[in-house]
Amino acid sequence: MGEGTSNLFKMAQAQLDEVARILNLESGTHTILREPMKELHVSIPVRMDGGQTKVFKGFRVQHNNARGPCKGGIRFHPEETIDVVKALAAWMTWKCSVVDIPFGGGKGGVICNPKEMSRSELERLSRGYIDAIWEFIGPDRDIPAPDVYTNPQIMGWMMDEYSKLKGSCTPEVMTGKPVAIGGSLGRGDATARGGLYTIMEAAKHLDIDLPSVTVAVQGYGNAGSNLAILMNDLAKSKIIAVSDSKGGIYSKGGLDPHQVSQHKQETGSVIDFPQADNISNAELLELEVDILCPAGLETVITKENASRIKAGIVAELANGPTTPEADEILYNNGVFNIPDFLCNAGGVTVSYFEWVQSLSRYYWDEDEVHQRLSKHMRKAFHVVLAESLKRDVKMRAAAYIVAVARVAEAMKLRGWV
Repeated sequence: MGEGTSNLFKMAQAQLDEVARILNLESGTHTILREPMKELHVSIPVRMDGGQTKVFKGFRVQHNNARGPCKGGIRFHPEETIDVVKALAAWMTWKCSVVDIPFGGGKGGVICNPKEMSRSELERLSRGYIDAIWEFIGPDRDIPAPDVYTNPQIMGWMMDEYSKLKGSCTPEVMTGKPVAIGGSLGRGDATARGGLYTIMEAAKHLDIDLPSVTVAVQGYGNAGSNLAILMNDLAKSKIIAVSDSKGGIYSKGGLDPHQVSQHKQETGSVIDFPQADNISNAELLELEVDILCPAGLETVITKENASRIKAGIVAELANGPTTPEADEILYNNGVFNIPDFLCNAGGVTVSYFEWVQSLSRYYWDEDEVHQRLSKHMRKAFHVVLAESLKRDVKMRAAAYIVAVARVAEAMKLRGWV
């Protein structure tokens, strides 16, 4: 899961504590926000293709619902832990708040290796997970979505299982579904597209010409590959390095991200791409580039390597890629950081759009989705930037200030504190 993930929840709490001091947050509010409201642990028996039954451990965490029902993805990962899920649930609270959508934060996970499971085993696990948690979720309570190693098909199975248990068709219980069964157009690249909008606004602020910049993307999954493609096609930037879990590739003259995606689809990795040199993930992070986008897993920029980061902009498309110690080093070195729960909020923003569409049974065209996403992301970026400039604090601290203040206000208005 990335170095140091066992302390990811402590990292999320430390980030909150820093902002609580800046805001002089009332102690009761601070105490409530440091821990999730609810935490569910389940055992999921699944009959495997060989006939044996295997029991998987699963989680669902609801961090805070002061601003609306909880919202957050479900991760299938062999090294999933409850601390990671708790941290990600908290970050979802701040993510929804910073882009001003009416959700709180939730997250789920199952300890499994989906790469070693057949399609039918994944379907039985997906349905079994919903069987275990369905009374804990709902379209007005907690709305799951895809995350690491889950996808629209898995959301479709989960939505179907929930609908069977409820006895009525309930597409609004899940987002990230296939379009044919209530998903939203524009959801596939929403995380990357939202990140692109924040990068565009950062470039304007810093007076950077995007067609003249170089970009490295660490993590070439859905979000990373789509960002590379969008930066290439729309921003006209030069992608010189990308990587996945098996390693990375570098080309000073630039990479065609469409061809790299095709190569990965055919071979299972970006490595050994023609006309490029193989490099390690660690080497990619330290390349001389204008924009570095960590788009994989957590805690890849640490106090050990932060001083060697040469990028002018770090756009965090992954959740929690930078430790607090590294954050301070980057800030002191003049690196402009677009923090994760702002940079990668495009996915949950379009998930919100999908939820609205599923509730109303009225669906928008892709252009409308893109326009609404652009408006939300650009507005959120400038609200955070204004807070950063006013208080002379890091962008991450500013994003927290905006997000936590909104949640704290909702808690107070609802009479929780």
